[in-house]
Amino acid sequence: MSRKHRGTIFVEEAQVLSHDLQAGEQYTLRVSAPECAMRAMPGQFVHLRCDRDIPMRRPLSIMRVEAVAGWLEVLYKPIGHGLDALTKLSVGDQVNLLGPIGQGFRLDSDRPVCVLIGGGVGIPPLLFLAEQLAKASAEYSGIAFFGSELPFPFVTQTSQLALETPAAATHSLQLLEDWGLPGRLASGAGLAGCYNGYVTELARHWLASLNEADRQDCTLFSCGPNPMLRAAQALADEFGLPSQLCLEEYMACAVGGCAGCAVEVQTDQGPAMRRVCVDGPVFDGAAVYPARTTS
Repeated sequence: MSRKHRGTIFVEEAQVLSHDLQAGEQYTLRVSAPECAMRAMPGQFVHLRCDRDIPMRRPLSIMRVEAVAGWLEVLYKPIGHGLDALTKLSVGDQVNLLGPIGQGFRLDSDRPVCVLIGGGVGIPPLLFLAEQLAKASAEYSGIAFFGSELPFPFVTQTSQLALETPAAATHSLQLLEDWGLPGRLASGAGLAGCYNGYVTELARHWLASLNEADRQDCTLFSCGPNPMLRAAQALADEFGLPSQLCLEEYMACAVGGCAGCAVEVQTDQGPAMRRVCVDGPVFDGAAVYPARTTS
């Protein structure tokens, strides 16, 4: 199984192009990494060496890419000594990375409406997907629901794009507005313009406003903490939607060798262990959280 990934992951000495502290003590890091940027897909990640004296790398989801210019961008919050060391990088410094790694999101032309549900540090891969949808042909469209208990590390604004959501949910990300992709925000921290509650509740309000025929066009994509992913999959089950979940797990090698990030998924042959790094991080939601049956 691991052989199919050979020749798809590149090692690059990436030069730091920008490194900015954002709201909520979060950082956006943009690096020049042409090989990775050329091949990256939404849902994939890079494995960064945070410091030469720290042997363990850190996996970070790819948030934005510009293939022609050869750069990619990640978002992180410095929790732990590894990512804390990463904050010391300055423009012009180099950071060693492996990437792009993993199986990304897959689009289905039979269900061209992509419903994106992201929470916290699970927002970046969905922002990558949103930008790709905005650049794609009219074949696909997207709606984004993002939640955070910290101030969003992005510029937010009152949305000018119509969306059937509670009246209190007035704001979206400026990036989404610029891309013409409708979105709304949720938070339990009282952030301005946000729905006061879980992001999955906000998404449920919109899904419930659709008729059955419109829901037949939808696929649900989600990334975030495990409780949020369970709630997102419950939404998919409730409304009969296919789903793809991008999982977050601690990793050592991140290239399939150590199997330290293995999770149980359901297959046609029964339960099986799969590595989040290379078999994922994107899995069919029903395989990760199968619907409970009652007798």
